Formats: sequence, structure tokens, C-alpha cells
Amino acid sequence: MKTAAERAHGFTLLELVVVLALVALTTAGVSLALRDSDAASLEREGLRLSAMLESARAQSRTSGLPVVWRSLPQGFEFVGLPTLRDGRQVASSLAGPRGWLHPETRATVLQPPGAQVLVLGPEPLIAAQRIELVQGAHRLTLSTDGLAPFAVVNTVAP
Repeated sequence: MKTAAERAHGFTLLELVVVLALVALTTAGVSLALRDSDAASLEREGLRLSAMLESARAQSRTSGLPVVWRSLPQGFEFVGLPTLRDGRQVASSLAGPRGWLHPETRATVLQPPGAQVLVLGPEPLIAAQRIELVQGAHRLTLSTDGLAPFAVVNTVAP
């Protein structure tokens, strides 16, 4: 009859499964942590811009004044934001030129065709609009059909 010391040669199936599960979880965690930083930066930029476009659109509707968004070489700006409320001077949180979060980001108005700016109101229904953000080899498109809010509609990887 064999003793316990003579039978213990190697790993049990359960031990191997536990080790493989730990290796798989570690690999998944590392791969998520090493996500392409340019793509993540562009996605943050797109979400930030869509929120600002919707805020400017809301300010345009409440004030009854048209607000225009335009791209600048190093960022963008909103023109036409209300500066007076009840006869008092007010500052909009969107007023003034803004820089991109990443210096390589560029924006192009795709729709309406040939437009250099976007008009964000004051009507509740605006024309369909589309902006493409480019950062290096990565592209991201923000779009609205004129009624729905601006949203990221696609990302194109190189």
C-alpha cells in the first residue's frame, strides 16, 4: 500500500482550473488597462463636446437667440450666447474660446454640406448636423437628426 507522500506527485484538476482562471482574469484586466489611450481621449472629447452642444442648444431655446458653434485651429467657441438676463449682465459657462483636451484634436462640420459652423437654435427642431473629430489616426462622429440630442454615432479605427 502506498503512503500519502508517494501519491502526491503533481497537481489536481481543481488546482489547475483555479490557476488558469486566475491567469485569464489577470490577462483580461491588463488588456483593459492597456486600452488605446488616443481612442479613449477622443471618446472623452466627443462626449464633452456633445454635452456642450446640448447645453448651448438649451440656452439658445430658452433665450430665443441663435447660438453658433464653430471650430477654431486649437479648439472651438460658441457665438451668440445670451449676455443679458432681466437687464443684468450674465456670463455663460460656455462663453469664450475653448481648447481641446488633446492638442492634436481637429473638428470638421460634415453636415450640413459645405457649412463651416453649426446653428444650434433657437427653434426646437434644427437641421440635421454632423461633426467629425479627428485625433491622429482615430476618427469619431457626433450627430443629431435635428430633434434628438447630439451623440457619438460611430468610431472608425485605422
